[in-house]
Amino acid sequence: MASLSPEDMAIQSMPDVSPTKWHLAHSSWFFEAFVLQPIAGLSPYAAHYDYLFNSYYEEVGPRYPRSQRGFLARPSIDDVRRYRAHISAAMRTFILTASGNSWRKAASLVELGLHHEQQHQELILMDIKHVFSRTPLLPAYVASPQVPPTTVAPSKFIECPGGLVVVGHVGNGFAFDNESPRHKAWLEPYLLMDRLVTCQEYLAFIEDGGYMRPALWLSEGWDFIRTNEISTPLYWRRVGDAWRVFTLNGEEDMNLAEPVVHVSYYEADAYAKWSGRRLATEVEWEAAAANQSPSGNLLSERQFHPRAAPNRNGLRQLFGDAWEWTSSAYAAYPGYKATEGAVGEYNGKFMSNQMVLRGGAAVTPANHIRATYRNFFPATARWCFSGIRLAGDV
Repeated sequence: MASLSPEDMAIQSMPDVSPTKWHLAHSSWFFEAFVLQPIAGLSPYAAHYDYLFNSYYEEVGPRYPRSQRGFLARPSIDDVRRYRAHISAAMRTFILTASGNSWRKAASLVELGLHHEQQHQELILMDIKHVFSRTPLLPAYVASPQVPPTTVAPSKFIECPGGLVVVGHVGNGFAFDNESPRHKAWLEPYLLMDRLVTCQEYLAFIEDGGYMRPALWLSEGWDFIRTNEISTPLYWRRVGDAWRVFTLNGEEDMNLAEPVVHVSYYEADAYAKWSGRRLATEVEWEAAAANQSPSGNLLSERQFHPRAAPNRNGLRQLFGDAWEWTSSAYAAYPGYKATEGAVGEYNGKFMSNQMVLRGGAAVTPANHIRATYRNFFPATARWCFSGIRLAGDV
């Protein structure tokens, strides 16, 4: 974040976006609110921070409205940095000196807090991209050279076996509570596209009038694109006969071989219908990804943008590049029980009016993603790094 100015860190470009400064404060507040105050017995750093930097934990207490976080001129970014340094030092001391009983209470919360921090690393990049896209100078977050244009072979569909599968988290590694319990599901044999849909393929949908054909759209999706005058993915811009796309590297000529990204669930679903295919269910996606290494164009690659699919056989881009919309509504697995206490609000309370995405994106920390990870957003979300993989029936 060295490239960001204090002014950059204070902007909220839409209600779903939070200022970078708020993300930094909130991710520190999480450790203070759930570990340092209740378990280590530390006094609050500043009493009003519980109100300013609580995201959605109603059991903790009242919170400042999300849509107004851009009004928080105080505390300053320097104040937030001092706060983060204070919390980091206190956490280091606690981890090194905690008694056995205290550590037993805190260990799972510390681990959750670290993964929560990684989520906000991704959110910061999602949000600052939207912020920069709304400023006239279209600045770059990083100044990386554009990847030279490439060509991608036509897509293929891989046949995946059906039958009884077991999905959900297994093993001793970390997982969020919404990834459990592990359970059985039945699948009919299905087809899965071997890579993500490209900009060139999506452009054919646009040129065929895809955004003007109501028969392709769910009713709410049609209302959404008409009300908001949407006719392209977010960050696309036509200049004469050429297409430009805004990225974290600034605005660039569109590389038609790259995966399309920043489409809503409604756009992904309409494209699938236009293609004569459908979106995969999350169980289909997980069954196909279960034996794949969770590696790809993730944040560690420092591309900050999807890349063209690698030239190899089999399923590609299951991890990284773009989160993949599934046709599955975000709901509890059979037997799911939210964690007790305020941290139980982390995932369970959002199991309504959301759709599941799988696989991670170019801004997802590499050690944060796995085959069982369930991301979720409203069907209208476009600023997340969301893309499309098609599926079909055998």
